[in-house]
Amino acid sequence: MIPLSHYLLLSLVLFSIGVAGVLLRRSIIIVLMSLELIFNSINLSLVAFAHFLQSMTGRVFVVFTITVAAAEVAVGLAILVAVYRRRKTVYVEELSEMKH
Repeated sequence: MIPLSHYLLLSLVLFSIGVAGVLLRRSIIIVLMSLELIFNSINLSLVAFAHFLQSMTGRVFVVFTITVAAAEVAVGLAILVAVYRRRKTVYVEELSEMKH
C-alpha cells in the first residue's frame, strides 16, 4: 500500500508547478492550465485523506470541486475567446490596457 506521504508529496509537486506557471507564464492559456494543476493537486490531497481516514466526505467534496473547476474552465475559455477576438492577443502583459 502506498503511504499518505507519497500522495501529499505528489500533490505538493503539482501545486508548485501550478503556482510557478501562474506566476511566470505570459499566455492566458498556460495560466488557466496552471490553475487546473493547482485544483487537481488539492483534489488529490482530499482524495488521499478521504481514503486513509475512510471518509466519504472528502470524496463528495472532490466531486463538487471538479464540477466547479469545469465551470471555471468553461467561463475562462469563453472570456479568452472574447478577449482574443477583440484584442488579437492572449498575452497577459498586453491586456493590462483593459482598464479604460
